[in-house]
Amino acid sequence: MKVSAECMHCLVKRQAEGIKKEPNEEKKAEYLGKVLGIIAEKAAEEPAPVLLSYIGRLHETYFGKPFSFDELKKGYNAMLLEKETEIRNKINASSDPLALALRYAQIGNYIDFGALGSVDDEKLEAFLEQAETLPLSPETYAKFTKDLKTAKKLVYLTDNCGEILLDKLLLETIAAAAPQIERTIIVRGEPVLNDATMEDALQVGMDALGRVLPNGTNIAGTYLPWVCAEAKKAIDEADILVSKGQGNFESLHGCGLNIYYLFLCKCQWFMERFGLPQFSGVFINERDLT
Repeated sequence: MKVSAECMHCLVKRQAEGIKKEPNEEKKAEYLGKVLGIIAEKAAEEPAPVLLSYIGRLHETYFGKPFSFDELKKGYNAMLLEKETEIRNKINASSDPLALALRYAQIGNYIDFGALGSVDDEKLEAFLEQAETLPLSPETYAKFTKDLKTAKKLVYLTDNCGEILLDKLLLETIAAAAPQIERTIIVRGEPVLNDATMEDALQVGMDALGRVLPNGTNIAGTYLPWVCAEAKKAIDEADILVSKGQGNFESLHGCGLNIYYLFLCKCQWFMERFGLPQFSGVFINERDLT
């Protein structure tokens, strides 16, 4: 998906904010000039998560290693693990466990330090309490449940820490509803922001639900030209895919695969694209989008 003007503005703004405390004005100006150069050169052909990868490498050459999210990620995984039994019980007691599991997984997409800059734990708690009231497209849900009945291979594209525990509960529910499906879970290949990697998947026990594969990249998305051969093969062979988060949408939209996108609208572009207020949920199939 091509990078919108809104995304370009956000990319530059975030970089300017990130180096605000750097004392050397000439260095900052030079850096931002090169950021603009990356955007000018790449934005017409590559999605925003890929541009962020280029910018990240540039940032490291100017200002050193980026902030490590390792401890923060472990903390959010632990926080959601503490809620695992309670949420699982609510899902299992629901009149429609799959629909409620989808809602919880969607709410987990709030834990996004890349798009939001910070996460309000009280707001997260409030979202989790309101899970049963979250709207879910009936048309997409009907299509999803129909696909699950006949699918043989499913690929689940994860997004963030903490959120991955709720993804696990959704996969558990899918496994119960469609036990014939072979499940593959794909995580980021290298650390990027607070996105889930193999370490996060193992911390929450995601490996108990299927094969877990790193995608071989350090971008905050799933960019098919860059993913490793094993992950690409799994994606190509899947009958159905679940894609979490805005970054995966940005990097996959237009591919034509049978992907069900599941995320919250957090950025201005997404709110305008889907005509929804901030933090509204989106559940839609790639083949239904224009």
